[in-house]
Amino acid sequence: MTTSDATVLERVVDTDAYPIAEPDTDAWKSIVARIQADLDGDGCSVLANFIRPTLFDALLEQGRVASPHAHYQAETVNVYNIDIDSPLPDGHPGRVRMQRGNAFVARDQIDPEAIISQLYGNELFRHFVAACFGLPELYELADPLSALVLNVIRPGLEHPWHFDTNEFTVSLLIQEAEAGGVFEYCPNIRSSVDENLDAVSAVLDGRGEHLVHRLTLRPGDLQLFRGRYALHRVSAVRGGTDRHTAIFAYSERSGVIGSVTRTKQLFGRVLPEHVAAEKRVRGDSLLD
Repeated sequence: MTTSDATVLERVVDTDAYPIAEPDTDAWKSIVARIQADLDGDGCSVLANFIRPTLFDALLEQGRVASPHAHYQAETVNVYNIDIDSPLPDGHPGRVRMQRGNAFVARDQIDPEAIISQLYGNELFRHFVAACFGLPELYELADPLSALVLNVIRPGLEHPWHFDTNEFTVSLLIQEAEAGGVFEYCPNIRSSVDENLDAVSAVLDGRGEHLVHRLTLRPGDLQLFRGRYALHRVSAVRGGTDRHTAIFAYSERSGVIGSVTRTKQLFGRVLPEHVAAEKRVRGDSLLD
């Protein structure tokens, strides 16, 4: 950890409320403990106004500059983001088809000097995130496209129900929708050893409304989330404003790279790194 890492955090983060530039102090431990309690409770914690308000305009402008690079491709998907023609039994939730309308700006199209780039690559920030998830260490994804992305949802579109490929997701709302665009999730609906197909099916067909939690997020809010085991979506955006969210992807394992199929879904392209990693060893046996 370097002095420059601390300097970046002091400039970007409201370190009075979130003293993450001073690891292992009592104040640092207190905020980590609070977040751990949130995550243990329902797999999600929100740090409101994490970014200094004086940087909101810059954050918004950087999102608007990057957003035209988003890859748009209206696509029919299922909750596991696997082939929609996969041979699954009748009644399996993977047979339910949805339209994915959100788009992603890949890491290689985001300014490396942007606020979100500086935050994602910050070792002190990553150390803080790892501690919040109760882990000795977290790694940046080795994926040159999906490690850091800007998620863009235009009015009339949505990011339908899905599970994340990576174990831990950290996101930052940059621009909120005029209406709609609500983050909805079902915490711990599955585990590494149990897909819990009945509950997933119930959410998809409307019988599982009691399982759904909803969050109101504002620009500058940081969200820590266990998206591998929580079914989640962003509801349809309404009005005249896109919804922009930066997604910081970390993993317990080093060298994680997305599959060729998933990468093509998200970005419309793959790089040699994805092809080379196609035969990687999976960390679990879940469908996605």
